This record gives sequence, structure tokens and C-alpha cells, in this order.
Amino acid sequence: MEWREYAEAMARLARDLLEQDSVQATLDAICAAAVELVEGCESAGILAVRKGKAVTLSATDDVVRECDRLQGELGEGPCFDLARRGDGDRVYRISDMTAPQPGWGRFASQAREVGVCSMTGVLLYTDHEDFGALNLYSSRPGAFGKEIETAGWLLASHAAVALASARTIDQLEHGLQSRHAIGEAMGILRERHKLSEDEAFNVLRRISQEHNVKLRDIAERVRDDRPGPV
Repeated sequence: MEWREYAEAMARLARDLLEQDSVQATLDAICAAAVELVEGCESAGILAVRKGKAVTLSATDDVVRECDRLQGELGEGPCFDLARRGDGDRVYRISDMTAPQPGWGRFASQAREVGVCSMTGVLLYTDHEDFGALNLYSSRPGAFGKEIETAGWLLASHAAVALASARTIDQLEHGLQSRHAIGEAMGILRERHKLSEDEAFNVLRRISQEHNVKLRDIAERVRDDRPGPV
């Protein structure tokens, strides 16, 4: 994509992001745009780390989630390295994951096993032990050239603004956990009572309103098969 076309696409993205109804929807839209707009990018995600714990705020697929898990579990990887250096460098680019990667060889080795051969990313913020990054992935070595760093930085700028509107990373993680619990509960109700997706959600919402209990709590009772107003 030519830079003029990319700039026009970024302008459209900025307008689209204004129409999103939540921080989570905004982050998801940014990751989807990365795959669509950045040449060579097959997967994208936004990783946050709070006091050493890795939290996937958005991911286009399971490859992203697995790479985030590996960085958190191993305590090493490009995102961790950028944040720890604190030297002003906010961009990383790994052109070939099959080459030796000093400092995080375990991560590189296991990332290759899930199909990642090149990565690039931009650090979104860092505050002591809390930081985040927009990460782009490809199954091909050499997928990202140096010029792609600017494209990633432009996308990351949108993500940074979206994150600034959220009070804390904990708030976003709580939202992710709530969505997951509600989705599981809906699946159980659909199977148990032969309901549609909309019908299952309406059942949860009605019970939540009638008993003045948070929707997430109702969903967790259904998921865990605990006694309660369901």
C-alpha cells in the first residue's frame, strides 16, 4: 500500500474508531485494522503487563494469545525487553525469528513452534512495572521492513489514546473476564433450553434486572452451576 493510500486509510480508521461504543471495541478495531492495512501482518494484538502479569487486551487470533502467554510465562520477549531498557526506544522489529535472539532465546524458540517467524511492535506506555504494546506477527521471515515501523507507530498512537480513556488495566481485564463468563453462560443456556443467542442473553439480562444482581455474577452462577436466581 502506498503511503498516500495508507494515510487515507488511517483517516478513515480514526473516524471509525470514534463510532465504537467501548474501549474494548476500539482496541479490537485497531488490531483488525493492523491486519488489513499493514503489509505482511497476519495477526495483531495489544499486550499489557501489570506488575509482571501479562494481560491480552485484544487479539485477532490464538497465535497472538499464545505469544502473549509465552512472554508472560517466561518473563522475556521483545515487549518486556523494551520496557526494561527505558532508553527511549519504543519500537522493535524481529525480521527473522529463526536467527539467534540474545536475551530471549526461549521465547523465540517457542514462538516459532506456534508459527511466528517475524514480529514488530510499538511500546504504548510504561510506568514502573506497568506497560503495554501493539504487536504485529507474520508466519514469514522478513515480512516487516524498517518502513513498517512508522505504520505500526501510527496504529499504536490510536491504541494509546484508547487506553488513556480507560481508568486502569484492571478495568479492562475485568471487562474481558466478564465477557468470557457471559459467553460461556449463554452457551450453556442455549444448549440446555434450545435458545437462540439473543434469547439466551435476554434471559441473563432479565434475571439480572429482576434480582438486582450484576450480569457477570448471574453468568458465573450459570457457568458454575451454583444455586441462585437462574
